[in-house]
Amino acid sequence: MGLFDKLRGELVDIIEWIDDSKHTLVWRFPRYQNEIKNGAQLIVRPGQKAVFVHRGEIADVFEEGHYELKADNLPILSTIMGWKHGFNSPFRSEVYFVSTRQITDMKWGTPNPVMLRDPEFGPIRLRAFGTYTLKAVDPKALLKELVGTNAEFNSDELSELMRSIITQAFTDMLGTSKIAALDLASHYQEMAVELRKLVAERIDDEYGLDIPQLFIVNVSLPEAVEKALDTRTSMGVVGDMNKYQQYQMGNAMMASAENPGGGGAEGMGLGMGFAMANRMAQMGAAPVAQPVGAPPPLPSGATWHAAIGGQSSGPYSLAQIQSAIQAGQLDRATLVWCAGMSNWLPAGEVAQTSGLFGAAPPPLPK
Repeated sequence: MGLFDKLRGELVDIIEWIDDSKHTLVWRFPRYQNEIKNGAQLIVRPGQKAVFVHRGEIADVFEEGHYELKADNLPILSTIMGWKHGFNSPFRSEVYFVSTRQITDMKWGTPNPVMLRDPEFGPIRLRAFGTYTLKAVDPKALLKELVGTNAEFNSDELSELMRSIITQAFTDMLGTSKIAALDLASHYQEMAVELRKLVAERIDDEYGLDIPQLFIVNVSLPEAVEKALDTRTSMGVVGDMNKYQQYQMGNAMMASAENPGGGGAEGMGLGMGFAMANRMAQMGAAPVAQPVGAPPPLPSGATWHAAIGGQSSGPYSLAQIQSAIQAGQLDRATLVWCAGMSNWLPAGEVAQTSGLFGAAPPPLPK
């Protein structure tokens, strides 16, 4: 410290803390060799307390107000230093200002998922996060347990400790509450009240702190479980899955018919048409009437292949081939093949499939 600072420390007789920060809990008043004059002015603003510490021993604590430091308003310090008839300036003592206002925007969260047994899902992992406020209520306990000889102590230095305490209390509360995971959202408020009470009991006596407010913002399930729940919810919204699948197949077939030039779209549309035929058959749909003059169907063991987009697709039953023809997904030029045929042939030239197209209309008169 330079000469100017030394002289200023000896001349200044006002002890105060103008706090322009939001997260400072404790601040030590800087004074050259901690010397304080007889009759010095002590100003403790609203939301503050001043604590005098002499040789490592906590002495007097001042609430908000304006004081002139004399032997009569420093009873503990007077006893420690043996003042019987006042004191001569200066005397040495450290002065710590403690903020007693609420520090807001403190955040907490579970660093790792909390394991518990859910009545509906069984063993499950949950994550949670929220916010809370912090306040110093016992400056002596705070100085002894956390601050020590630090010249400044911020709430950020408590975040890790507070997160551990809140997480442990949250885990204990979940284990005893037996609330199903899907019902937790409707109990956030009452859970937050209980959680705040559990945390306050652990930090009040030991650290001289209080947690006036605590909020649970969200309790979330693992991503895989959330996706499964979304699927389950979607199925419940859809209702009749058979009708929904028919609707989806119909849309795909219409989209493919509007773009007949796309080989991939043609193959997809034909596949959807075949799948729709299978679904209708499983649902007991009435068989499609055969065109006049069509040959009898092949035995059930016969399977067909169709050339779609330059690739072999199948095997399909003759009923599926017929459904695809009626849906416009397969025409006379489409190459088909069945066991017993020596080569691929256009569907319009194969006896078993040509009759499925029906009679071609004569050319229009000129």
